[in-house]
Amino acid sequence: MPRIARMIVPDQKTVYHVISRTALEGYPFSDVEKDRLVDIIKHLSRIYFADILGYCIMGNHFHLLVQMYPETGLSNEDVKKRYVFYYGSDKCFSSDHINRYRAKWSSLSEFMREIKQTFSRSFNKNRNRKGTLWAERFKSVIVENGNTLIHCLAYIDLNPVRAGMVERPDDYRWSSIGYHVQTGNKDDFLSWDFGLKEFGYSDKQKLLNRYRRYVYEAGAIDKSEPKNQKTISSKILDKERKRSFEISRMDRFLHRSRYFTDSGIIGSKAFVSELYQRFKGYFHSVNEKAPKRITGLEDIYSLKRLTDNL
Repeated sequence: MPRIARMIVPDQKTVYHVISRTALEGYPFSDVEKDRLVDIIKHLSRIYFADILGYCIMGNHFHLLVQMYPETGLSNEDVKKRYVFYYGSDKCFSSDHINRYRAKWSSLSEFMREIKQTFSRSFNKNRNRKGTLWAERFKSVIVENGNTLIHCLAYIDLNPVRAGMVERPDDYRWSSIGYHVQTGNKDDFLSWDFGLKEFGYSDKQKLLNRYRRYVYEAGAIDKSEPKNQKTISSKILDKERKRSFEISRMDRFLHRSRYFTDSGIIGSKAFVSELYQRFKGYFHSVNEKAPKRITGLEDIYSLKRLTDNL
C-alpha cells in the first residue's frame, strides 16, 4: 500500500505537532539517552530553519512542537551562516550549495529524518546493537498559532503527569516546561511563543508564569477516561495558586487531548477550512469534509484523515 502524502505548507511559517515512537518493547530510553535526544534536537534546530516551541521525551516516544520556515523567505546569507555553523569555516561554500541547503534546512521531513537517524546511531552504539529503532514514519499535525497552540503545548508538557512520572509538570527534565523552569531556557533553545501574544505580554518571565498557570489549571482537571491517567493534585494546584495563579480552571481540556495527535489539521474553523481546500486531495474522500468542532475547547475545530497512518 503506497504511503499517504504528508500535509506540508511550504510557503508560510507553519507549526507542526510531531510524534515518533520506537519499535522496541517497553520503555528503552534511559535518562542519558533522553538527554542525548534533547541535545540532538537542540543542535539541529540551530541549523534547520525551525523554532522549537515545545517537546517531551518519554521512555518510548517523543513529542515535538516545531515551527518551520518556508524556503522562499530565506536569504543566501541565512543559509551560509548555517552552513558555516554545521561544517565549519574551513569547508568551501559555493553558490551551488545555496538552493540545495535552503530546501533541505526548511524541510520538516529532513529535520525529523536527521534527528531520528542521529539518535539511532548514538543509541545503537551505546547499546552495542544493530537494527531498526523507530517503529514507523513520524506522525504530524498542522497546528494553528494562538489558542490552539497553547492547548497543544500544554498537552505535550502534561505527558509525564498523565503517566504518573511526576506530580508537577516542570519537575520533568525532558520536557519544554521543565527546560524553561530548570535551566531558564539556556541558550534560548526554546521559542518564547506560548500562543499568548493576545495577552500583550512582552516580559519573558511573565509569559512563562502565565503559561505555567495555564498548564497547572489544565493538568488538574479530573479525567474519567482513561482511568489510569494521573492529574495534578489539588494540593499542588492550591499551593501554586497561592503563589501567583489567579485564573479560574480551564475548560475540560484533557478530555479532548486526543485531537492533538489524531487530527490531520487543528485550529479555528476558518484555518481548518482553508487548509482542507489546499490539501483536499490528501483525504481520499468522495464527499466534501467539514471542520468538526471539538466539544469542550472553545472555537477549536479539527479534520481527521481516517486512513492516515503518519
